[in-house]
Amino acid sequence: MTAASASPLRLGIAGLGTVGIGVVKIIQRHADLLAARSGRPVVITAVSARDRTKNRDADLSNYAWEVDPVTLATRDDVDVFVELMGGHEGAARAATEAALAAGKDVVTANKALLAHHGHALAEMAETAGRVIRFEAAVAGGIPVIKALTEGLAGNQIRRVMGVMNGTCNYILTRMETAGLPYDTVFEEARQLGYLEADPNLDVGGIDAGHKLAILAAIAFGTKVSFDDVVLEGIGRISIDDIRRAGDMGYKIKLLGVAQMTGRGLEQRMTPCLVPDSSPLGQLQGGTNMVVLEGDSVGQIVLRGAGAGEGPTASAVMGDVLDLARGLRLPTFGQPAATLSTPVAAVASAPAAYYLRLQLMDKPGALAKVATVLGDAGVSISRMRQYGHADTSAPVLIVTHKTTRDAIDVAIARFPATNVVEGEPVAIRIEEV
Repeated sequence: MTAASASPLRLGIAGLGTVGIGVVKIIQRHADLLAARSGRPVVITAVSARDRTKNRDADLSNYAWEVDPVTLATRDDVDVFVELMGGHEGAARAATEAALAAGKDVVTANKALLAHHGHALAEMAETAGRVIRFEAAVAGGIPVIKALTEGLAGNQIRRVMGVMNGTCNYILTRMETAGLPYDTVFEEARQLGYLEADPNLDVGGIDAGHKLAILAAIAFGTKVSFDDVVLEGIGRISIDDIRRAGDMGYKIKLLGVAQMTGRGLEQRMTPCLVPDSSPLGQLQGGTNMVVLEGDSVGQIVLRGAGAGEGPTASAVMGDVLDLARGLRLPTFGQPAATLSTPVAAVASAPAAYYLRLQLMDKPGALAKVATVLGDAGVSISRMRQYGHADTSAPVLIVTHKTTRDAIDVAIARFPATNVVEGEPVAIRIEEV
């Protein structure tokens, strides 16, 4: 049987925003190529979006239109429900559950849906004999889900790490290269359309935290536990921090790290310092990068576009073609019943820290700071003092490996010394 004579794989697409239209364009532009690669035609039978009258720069006249995505998801002429609406409740969740209940496979780019309801949806899919594919939900066009579930399936994963929000990386690198403060670059990113409608999803680390929770579940065989991800955004990072970190050989990134430790599953999406010579340190603009470490393969680095019409639609189509080829895997790489409930690590692994203090020009000021750090169990590796501004001056300290608890104890004691102005800044230095 040739691809042309094989039964087509019929898609119903809910959500015709940037990604949805990108998928439509790929199918229209590469119909013959998709059929040749998958062994059967891939066609769109129906679509759904909130506004039918909107000009979407694509010909949708040959597709049935459904106002209700739940109705779309249950149509008899739909084999695969492609959910590109977004949001972890409401229409996206209802339509996805309806599709599975109706015996449809699901392809989605919705990281929030999976971060909040991934395990329940995985159980529902397996009960129905269906699969959920979601390459586009994490890191855009980078095939990191496929890498973990297929290419690295023979490895025990030691650590997952990466820059997974292009907007935050754009803001931080733009601050560095242009010497602009955070507020200015934030507004610039908003004007360019880089920020979500709720900007805190980006700059607060929530969007990237969703992605990290999904990767951690696959990497360590656990149920998705987004509520256990430690989140800290980039709003407190100043141009001074970026410059001072650069002076000491580091770049600041919103970095996600997940690893299984003796204390439990550690998941954090926080600003970190990384060596400026490392692949993560050299990452510029809106690009994403994910670093995977396995016991057999060692460290591999995946880099590429983390968002946008083409890259994300490319990831959606990779999942669609796998289904067309008959490739069927459990949602998180192993049966949902075998996924363990993770114990959240109560503290992160020890690391060096960058401390920035505004130190008053008083006799013995440095000695008092060193004493407080020592009493908290924090030892100093390097220290640099900059020129005085009136009655105080910035002091940078790089510690030896210590715990965040010890750093917090020291910071809480600094006011009693009467030599530290303002609130100190502490940023973890991640080994990469």
